[in-house]
Amino acid sequence: MSDDPQYVEVPHAALSADALDGLVDEFITREGTDYGPREHTFDEKRASVLRLIKAGTVVIVFDHESESTTLVRKDDLR
Repeated sequence: MSDDPQYVEVPHAALSADALDGLVDEFITREGTDYGPREHTFDEKRASVLRLIKAGTVVIVFDHESESTTLVRKDDLR
């Protein structure tokens, strides 16, 4: 969990599959991440982000102030 009480980490298992898919899709389009020398399909990107979530590298956070939930890189919370 972040040291900032404004944010609360949410376990990915606490979300419905549809809610998690929506967060992952938004993260992919927001990040514009470089996935290497070749283009990756959206499904490949989604699978990659889901692996990052399960590994704890990317976390789901709820922001009390905006009352919204999003994905962020764990390192960005520090």
